[in-house]
Amino acid sequence: MDSDAAKSSVSNVSQRRVSGLQRVGVGIAAAVLIYVMVAYVLLPKYWQGYAKHHPSFDANPRITETGDGHPGDPLNVALIGSEDEVQAIMAAAKWYPANPLGLRSDLKIAADTVLKRPYDEAPVSTLLLFGRKEDLAFEQPVGDDPRQRNHVRFWKTPKKYKDGRTIWIGSASYDKRVGLSHTTGQITHHIAGDVDTERDRLFADLEATHELSDMFKIPDFHTTLAGKNGGGDEWHTDGALWVGEIKAK
Repeated sequence: MDSDAAKSSVSNVSQRRVSGLQRVGVGIAAAVLIYVMVAYVLLPKYWQGYAKHHPSFDANPRITETGDGHPGDPLNVALIGSEDEVQAIMAAAKWYPANPLGLRSDLKIAADTVLKRPYDEAPVSTLLLFGRKEDLAFEQPVGDDPRQRNHVRFWKTPKKYKDGRTIWIGSASYDKRVGLSHTTGQITHHIAGDVDTERDRLFADLEATHELSDMFKIPDFHTTLAGKNGGGDEWHTDGALWVGEIKAK
């Protein structure tokens, strides 16, 4: 190979290297531009829209209270809708409204527990939020034994949804047995520790009704992921709050 040919070959290699570096530079610049657009333009707009269309629960408590001031069960579910809409979707999901506490219902649940007779509307114990007892309570029996049941309590929150409907926040848990409270010695239901399973069960039932227009999860609603309720029962959670918007009638 003569010197001119050698020089030409070296020049071509150099040009290819320069061209390759230019392509790499263009690729890096494009990647940086895409990152800037996504991180600083698109995602902020997305979250602004999300926040506009989904209510914030930041101001809400995370744990209910018992009447004597002990921590109660953790909050893990929420619904958006009028009281009639909440009643209707829970009925469609085959969850029954709980009877109020009283001598008659207390005697009935005691007798049905001993005799293992079903009691679909058995009362739930009172828990407090916003300084008041639950506004609504529902349950779903397990077989013929009222000692075991799925149940949820709901409270009206102070805020209204964008369409003026009520925002409800609640606590869903599974009663696994009846026993003595570890703190007061009173007869009470004891809950299963995995409250997420009950939360997810409730929302699976609600979703199956096809009466939810939207369903979303708020992660990290709880920063404390384990604790004990007023009866001394341990609970644990992944920290998420599930929210369902009921179709407006």
